[in-house]
Amino acid sequence: MKVLGHIRWYLIVTGLAVLTTLCAASVAVCQTEDSFGDAAADPVKLFEQGQNAHARGELEKALDFYERAIEIRPEFPEAEFQRGNVLVALGRFPLAHSAFERAIALRTSWSLPYSALGALLVREEKQAEAERVFRQALTVNEKDDLALRMLAEIRLRAGDSKEALSLARRATQIPNAPVGAWVIQAMAERMSGDRAAARISLERALESEPENVAALLERAELELDQQQFEGAISDLNHALKLRAGDKQILSRLAYAYDRAGKPEEAKRYAQSAGLKSDGQLSGGGNNVSGTAEEIEAANSNDPVKARKALERLLEKNPDNAALLSKLGASYRKDDPARSLEYYRRAATIKPDNPEYAVGYAAALVQARRFAEAVTILRAVLSRNPDTYTARANLATALYELKQYAEAVPEYEWLLRDKPEMSVAYYFIATAHDYLGEYPEALNAYETFLARADETSNKLEIEKVRLRLPRLRKQIQLGEGVKRKNK
Repeated sequence: MKVLGHIRWYLIVTGLAVLTTLCAASVAVCQTEDSFGDAAADPVKLFEQGQNAHARGELEKALDFYERAIEIRPEFPEAEFQRGNVLVALGRFPLAHSAFERAIALRTSWSLPYSALGALLVREEKQAEAERVFRQALTVNEKDDLALRMLAEIRLRAGDSKEALSLARRATQIPNAPVGAWVIQAMAERMSGDRAAARISLERALESEPENVAALLERAELELDQQQFEGAISDLNHALKLRAGDKQILSRLAYAYDRAGKPEEAKRYAQSAGLKSDGQLSGGGNNVSGTAEEIEAANSNDPVKARKALERLLEKNPDNAALLSKLGASYRKDDPARSLEYYRRAATIKPDNPEYAVGYAAALVQARRFAEAVTILRAVLSRNPDTYTARANLATALYELKQYAEAVPEYEWLLRDKPEMSVAYYFIATAHDYLGEYPEALNAYETFLARADETSNKLEIEKVRLRLPRLRKQIQLGEGVKRKNK
């Protein structure tokens, strides 16, 4: 289970990449069903244009083509499916959910939308929902490669190596099975005690992709199990070159060198990973007592494994602010209330530590408790005025509280520190606009348009372009107020 965090990310990335292309047969079916002369009114031709833009990485343009195709032909599952894939790439997950669900509703016998939805749920750490969807995909198509691999990974994380192995073997039996399937199979084989089979699977994976990090890490774990320390060290160093600074790899190297009887090297890598040689986690003056294995698990890139280890360590160190802060970060997305409580406790124990205070304030912002966040952030900035995350959260909180005059200087500070953050000009502009400071708003809007990214800032760009004609007219009419000198 040592590299589940790595293999999980590998599966998500490769799985979603696979889902960004449709099988040629699906397109061919569409082409036989429709033949319009006008490309602008032909949903199939619009879909093809979307596919071409998608392949070039022009995501917003692809999305527009897919949506126009769907507008003309509402029952177009292929377009809904590809629309969902674009929305995932753009980080618009709720809309992607709807697109995949619509594709499923339109064609219940097609497994790809099920797998795409399952992969998205895994990415959002909704394992139980993802498992249900993957099982539906396999009911539709028992050879759905992505569903087999990712469901095997979910079962492996749940400790069910028997079903994980069965699913992985079904995946590797598919012609031209990807490397990820062989790595998952190796992990399940090792967990089942069949180390010889695991080594064969890993050799197959690395023969195909010699620099596959997940395969290198899993082979290192197999070698550690068999006390083949030099081989493990070699594989881990290879992985570290490919993923420089990775704390999990560094901590496993420390462990491997220690087992190989090389304490100096073990100490050096342990310090690089944030570990002390006595099995304590260092950082901010908060040493955590625990076994080396517990500390290593707490540093894992696998969020489920790390969270469990952190909770066990917290039982031994109930007043440790560092652990509380890490747990606050762990729960921030899927349980904001719990995250908030962990950050609150950390900030209470170490009130002078800006990291914990900012973490608490950020959790308050996420919970939309903006006024409380402002109080904490102002206190932090009075002592640490150059704390970027505090400034960013304060700007957000003030803006949401409609305290626009106070929000503008915070956004201006952020731009001085990170001039490339063009979206800050949008918030500055809208703040001036709400205040009736129209010339300043116009200047900020135009600066935003000159610097904005057409893809990531599309929504804001559209809003600005709609607003500018009216704003210019208001300025010509002398409307608005002059900005007061600060």
